[in-house]
Amino acid sequence: MGATVLVVDDEKLARSNVCETLGDAGYETIEAGDLDQAHKFIDAGAADIVLLDVMLPDGSGLTLLDRIALENPRPPVILITAFGDVETAVEAMKKGAQDFLQKPLDLKQLVQAVDKAREVVILRRELHMLRQSGSNQVEMVLGENPQMQRILLEAERAASAQVSVLITGETGTGKNLLAQAIRQMGPRADKPFIPINCPALPETMIESELFGHEAGAFTGAQKRKPGLIEVADEGILFLDEISSTKPEMQAKLLHVLEERSFRRVGGIKEISVDIQIIAASNRDLNAMIKEGLFREDLYYRLKVLDLHLPPLRDRKEDISAFVGSFISQLNLRMGNTVTGISARAIKALKKHNWPGNIRELSHTIERAMLFCDDEEIDIGHLPPEFQPSA
Repeated sequence: MGATVLVVDDEKLARSNVCETLGDAGYETIEAGDLDQAHKFIDAGAADIVLLDVMLPDGSGLTLLDRIALENPRPPVILITAFGDVETAVEAMKKGAQDFLQKPLDLKQLVQAVDKAREVVILRRELHMLRQSGSNQVEMVLGENPQMQRILLEAERAASAQVSVLITGETGTGKNLLAQAIRQMGPRADKPFIPINCPALPETMIESELFGHEAGAFTGAQKRKPGLIEVADEGILFLDEISSTKPEMQAKLLHVLEERSFRRVGGIKEISVDIQIIAASNRDLNAMIKEGLFREDLYYRLKVLDLHLPPLRDRKEDISAFVGSFISQLNLRMGNTVTGISARAIKALKKHNWPGNIRELSHTIERAMLFCDDEEIDIGHLPPEFQPSA
């Protein structure tokens, strides 16, 4: 994601040096020599990040902070202060500045500070878009990870073609979210989405739950009951952790995929269904095939498209966007008014290895919001393992 930096400084040479450095780092820049010009750029919504000198010909740069605080999403501000001017820096941080740099500027530190601010821009954009949408749709975060961008492009094609999809990845990587995103991107968006957690279904009941049964099919079957496959007609059947199913059940699922029909338990009539099947697994199905635990023909029927979700440790550049999505959801659920997260808290999150992936990140943010009485989540709101002493 690109970002535009507004450089507010009355010294033309200083502005030029900063703009050249940031341009080499991949940023767009705009310049203002005084507060009046800076206000015009802010009013026009032209700046994603503001680099702000304190001493300006028409007043203190701190007055611009109050104006920027009204923006939604508001651009993060990096203040430029005179050497040793600690009081001004403290006041600026209280007014909402994200960071401050001392003169003379260290250009390497400048780029690092702007890079951190860019993470906040990603987060605030995500929060703003989610608030604007006001919908209950799945907030699947695209992110900037190239592998994930490719996955979502392929998922969109699968959604349009309504083909079977196999989603693989570690526990907590968002397989359920991706399945729901496929639903939303395709023509079945307003049709049933029936998720089935295969390991949670007792072996003695799984056939009846999936296919339904006729009255008298077994003891206790007093009346006809439609199965989940029948309920999913015209919609999507999501088989989560399909690797846990037994070979006998796999054969029945293969029949549904091939014939688009099934029989209720105790029934003799073939019932036609129009469903798209999405399956997910956190296990290596190829290894299970070699061990005789998973049918090869079912595997290839499921993986018309095979999408492998990368673990969060391999897409840490997307943590900011995920956090923004979680904060938005949790604000609604918990009645909070958290507007974002500090740069140092994001930095701490990015240092973590995330063995529990996105699910662990979600729980971490939920805990942080439980203890957050401020506008932003800070590092002190995170669990003990994220604290500097840890």
